[in-house]
Order: sequence, then C-alpha cells, then structure tokens
Amino acid sequence: MMSDLEKYKLKYAFAEDYGTSYYKFGPVGETPDIIENRGIILDKISIVSKIMGIEKNIIVGPEVATYIGHREAIGRHLVYPMRDGLVEKENERSWRVIYEITKYGLNKHRPIASDFKGFYVAAALSAIAPEYMYRRIFEIHQKIDEETGLVKAVTIIPQPLAVAIAEKSITCIVVESGHGNTQITPISRYPIREAILSLNRGGAEADAITAEILKDCGYGDLAREEKLIRCIKESIGLIPTDLQTSIEKAKKDPERFRAVFHIPNTTITIDLEENSWMRFLIGEIVFDPENEIFESFYRKGMPRPRDTMVGDTRIPGTIDMARAIIMSAERTSFEVQMYLYRKIILSGGNFSWK
Repeated sequence: MMSDLEKYKLKYAFAEDYGTSYYKFGPVGETPDIIENRGIILDKISIVSKIMGIEKNIIVGPEVATYIGHREAIGRHLVYPMRDGLVEKENERSWRVIYEITKYGLNKHRPIASDFKGFYVAAALSAIAPEYMYRRIFEIHQKIDEETGLVKAVTIIPQPLAVAIAEKSITCIVVESGHGNTQITPISRYPIREAILSLNRGGAEADAITAEILKDCGYGDLAREEKLIRCIKESIGLIPTDLQTSIEKAKKDPERFRAVFHIPNTTITIDLEENSWMRFLIGEIVFDPENEIFESFYRKGMPRPRDTMVGDTRIPGTIDMARAIIMSAERTSFEVQMYLYRKIILSGGNFSWK
C-alpha cells in the first residue's frame, strides 16, 4: 500500500526534456507538450505590446512566431539556447531563455487542486552536459519555486538514461541525435561515461544538405529560413538502405519518388521534379556524411562536420554511424558488449521525421 507521500509524488510528477531543438514537458503519464527550445529577446517593449498587456522582453512558446516579422530579426533576436546540447557557463542570454521556457511549462500545467504543494520534477539533459549545467538547472527551478511555489523537488538525469528507462531497457546503446550533435551512449544500468562518443553533427547537417538541394533546384530564395528548411527536410527526406541503389531506382522511376512540398498557408509549392532522387541525400548524410557523393557539396562551401577528440583519439566528424557505434561499444568491457549490441535505440529530434 502506498504512503501519502508516494501517492503525492505519483500524482504530481512532472517531466522535462531539454532537447537541442525542442523542449518537451508535462505531467508524467500524459502526452507531453512540445515547444521549440528557443526564445525571442526584445531590445525594448513596443507600445503595441504594452497596450496588449505584454510587459516582458523574453518571449517563448508558440508566440515566438508572431514576433519574427522579417528575416533580419531572426539573427538579431532569436536565441536557440541548446543548439549543441550545451550552454556556455556565462551565456546569460541563453540561460534567460531556458528560465522562461521552464517557467512557461510549469505554469501551463499549474494544478488547481487544494492539496498541490509543488511538482516533483524529473529533468533530462544532454549526456555530455557538464556539472555547471546541472547546477544552473537546479538554480532555475529553485528561483521559479520561490516565485510561484510550483516546484517541490528536482531530479536531473542524462537524456539517454531517460530513453532507456522509457524503453524498459537496462543494457543498451542509445544514439541521441539532436540539431547540433549526436551522442552515442552505452548503458548498463547507468550510462558508461568513459564510452560515450559525441559527434559534432546532427540535424544541422541534414538542414544544410536540404538548403543546398533547394539552391540546386532553383529555390535558393527559400534556403535562408531555418524553420522552413527543417519543415521541407522532414517532409521530403528519405533514408536509403543503400544510397546508390536508391538513387538508381529514383532516376528510373522519377514519378514514384517525386518530391513535392506545399508550404502551409502560402501559395508556394516546391517540386524537385527530375532531381527528386536528391531527397535520399537528406537521410544519408545523417548516417554517412563521409559518402563521396557529398564531396561536391563540401567543395561548394557546405560545412563539413568537425572532428571530435576523445582522449588522445581524433574521431572524424564524417565517420559513418555504424563505425561510431562500434567504436563506442568497444570502449566498454568485453563481457558487456554482446548485451549492448542486442538493443540499439535511436532517439532525438534528428531521428523523428514524419
């Protein structure tokens, strides 16, 4: 029989997942809310905003879109605090956005029940998040509780461990891929930190190749808006089992693989026509940016994923995913490796296409 405290914890458990592109939150056991992990920082509050009752200069949640009136505003005011899974210690602009996003999520689910004395929060951070990020997230929740009374206690765990728990797997490899990086984390009851492999690539590379494809197909004017590129990527991108075979099939039967995307709420339609075979490049670059087909894009100026140093070992930024997973697993004990390979879990926004 559960004690009153256990019943309370179960009733008011609250989960938070700080992803590179999205922030997921909500009471445990319910479908989570999802907002983009970003915010607008305004230089000053306009008269119109004051008339509408808006007094704060940091905007988060769905409202953000209404503040992006022109492309120049994106670069000046829009902040993605966790693009690489990390936030620099002194980057106060990013920490202010994270504070507002966290407060937004907790406030949205504020209970009206008389027995509510604060949520028991479980938050998930990147596997490579340093200790100071954990401390800062604790401080943010403490401040929110002082202001609102919404937080009773906080626990922070690495995202791969949260994924493993959700999948009910105590021994596995979690490949967590967000916008700016990909972490390969072997888990045997807890993440094996010495074997974690972080690659400097993620959804950004798929976005970059999508932008290059748009330019090559005559849609260069659309290749500057990040969110639009992401929508196109997720709608037309395909992951090939074998790139060369897939390209050959698409060229022989272009209508079957034709990539057409209508931009919602506009009159603009993107049609790759005979170049629709290029949609396979979007999926391929996620798993094998070393494929020779990408060399021409790198030569044209598309950024090549940066190498990573793990101890004294240099990990090529373009290493294919299979080799990277093997390299990570081989840093664990021989006995546990056979169990790790039995379950490899793909997680994160970069693996969550439509």
